[in-house]
Amino acid sequence: MPITGYSHVRLTVTDIARSRAFYDEVFGFDVAFEVPADADAATREKLWFVFDGVIYQVPGGLLGLRPTAPAGDRFDENRVGLDHLSLGVDSRADLDAVVAKLDALGVAHEPVKDIGMGFLLEFRDPDGIALELMAPAEG
Repeated sequence: MPITGYSHVRLTVTDIARSRAFYDEVFGFDVAFEVPADADAATREKLWFVFDGVIYQVPGGLLGLRPTAPAGDRFDENRVGLDHLSLGVDSRADLDAVVAKLDALGVAHEPVKDIGMGFLLEFRDPDGIALELMAPAEG
C-alpha cells in the first residue's frame, strides 16, 4: 500500500469560537469547509463531516477543529492519542515572525530551539494542544 501523503488531522476542542479565533489569528489558514450559520437542512446534511466546526486547507492536506470536548477538558500529551502537531515553515526567519505574532497576541511559547537538524518553536492552543513549528537547518 503506497501512502501518498497526509490527508487530514482533526483536533477535538472545547470551544469552537475560541479555538477558531486562535487558529485564524496565529496561522491564517484558508477555510476549506464550514457550515454557514444560516445553512438550511440540505446544506447541513451535505456538510455533516464538519461536525459544527471548521476545516482549514493547509499545504498537503486539511486541519479540522471539532467542538465536541466537554468544557473544562484539557489536552494531555501523556495519554493515548496525539502527542503534538508539528507544522513546517521555510526558515528560521519565519519562526521569528511567528514569535513576534504570538507575543503580540499574548500567547505563551518556548524560545526557538536549535535542535541540530533544524529549528523548533513550541506553544499551545487554547485547549492546551501541543503545537510546534519547525524550520530546516540553514546552510
